[in-house]
Amino acid sequence: MTTITRLCVARRYSEAAVFNGVVYLGGMVPEGGATDIRGQTADVLAQIDAHLAACGSDKSRILRTQIFLADIADIAAMNEVWDEWVAPGHAPPRATVQAALADPAWRIEIVVTAAVA
Repeated sequence: MTTITRLCVARRYSEAAVFNGVVYLGGMVPEGGATDIRGQTADVLAQIDAHLAACGSDKSRILRTQIFLADIADIAAMNEVWDEWVAPGHAPPRATVQAALADPAWRIEIVVTAAVA
């Protein structure tokens, strides 16, 4: 039986789980206090970098990304930050949708699945 490793476990959720060589990140949301989409996107992407590293992976190993925007009109500004962050030649499959997020201050939430390095 393969072990499931969970990281940053809270009562209701884990921020990450690793199983069978795959990292599953929960929805990463802004924590740094930025209020615009560019700042919130940079905050979330930095968290993704940190969580992937803690799980033995990195952004070049992302298999799939789901991006939830509170307002789809933010997509162009979000893409500017995303394009600077994504590993050249390793842009992952991605879906981007508008969704009501749990906190009205959040402009973005990102879910990532990645291979362990």
